[in-house]
Amino acid sequence: MGISVKNISKSYGKVKALEDISFTINHGELFGLIGPDGAGKTTLFRILTTLLIADEGEASVAGYDVFKEYKSIRNHVGYMPGRFSLYQDLSVEENLNFFATIFGTTIEENYDLIKDIYVQIEPFKDRRAGKLSGGMKQKLALSCALIHKPKVLFLDEPTTGVDPVSRKEFWDMLKRLQQKNITILVSTPYMDEAALCDRIALMQDGKILEIDVPGAIVEQYPKAIYNVGANNMYGLIESLNAYEHRHSVFPFGEFVHYTDNRPDFDPASLRRYLERQHLSEIHIEKTQPTIEDTFMELARQ
Repeated sequence: MGISVKNISKSYGKVKALEDISFTINHGELFGLIGPDGAGKTTLFRILTTLLIADEGEASVAGYDVFKEYKSIRNHVGYMPGRFSLYQDLSVEENLNFFATIFGTTIEENYDLIKDIYVQIEPFKDRRAGKLSGGMKQKLALSCALIHKPKVLFLDEPTTGVDPVSRKEFWDMLKRLQQKNITILVSTPYMDEAALCDRIALMQDGKILEIDVPGAIVEQYPKAIYNVGANNMYGLIESLNAYEHRHSVFPFGEFVHYTDNRPDFDPASLRRYLERQHLSEIHIEKTQPTIEDTFMELARQ
């Protein structure tokens, strides 16, 4: 009753948006698709919600075939696209009533499912949707996607452009929804949100690089990784990229995440090299890899 995807491929002309994608999502699981813009996340969502037809492969959602039983799928899924797609001239309450009516239900019938979310926007129920803040639009869109009590919920980059507090609130809401036995597939370009999922799939250029629980993906990072800092960030990055022994160099907040291609790497040798590049205030400290580091390493390969 979850989601099954087998060898799905989709092209737009000569551009291959998805290439031989396969995975399964268990019933009641919170599963994340993690990747940058252009990775193929939205194309996959549109196929699974019956808005697009794949060139190759097969898929099922909540036990229904996405090609043969698309009408049944549309009655059993909730879909929140990346762009705010509700009626901006209608009020909060009017939007919610409209979507409830489409699915032959009422706000009252499934109020217990949306209560935790809707109480936060109920004080603004007479305000036009187009006049809401980003976080409030997000809550309204989620309420409309849930109003018919779907078995599977699709959320395409729901927190893009939303402030950090609203992002945290949104993920708290997803965890509560998961407890109501709803299967959730969420896509995001934010690597920090990946750790909040039960399992994740890392996507790049229409392909899946890795699927596993977040902790296991981080554990497979193959090298020792170091936080490197100096007085001149631009000069530091330039110098590290020119270093003959460097394996990878990625800016990461106030530091650079650096890995070396020597099995017996000595940080002191790197410090001497950077000093010869006229850098000062040099900081080199071993650190723990993140999901983002693993993603960048897999993408390199």
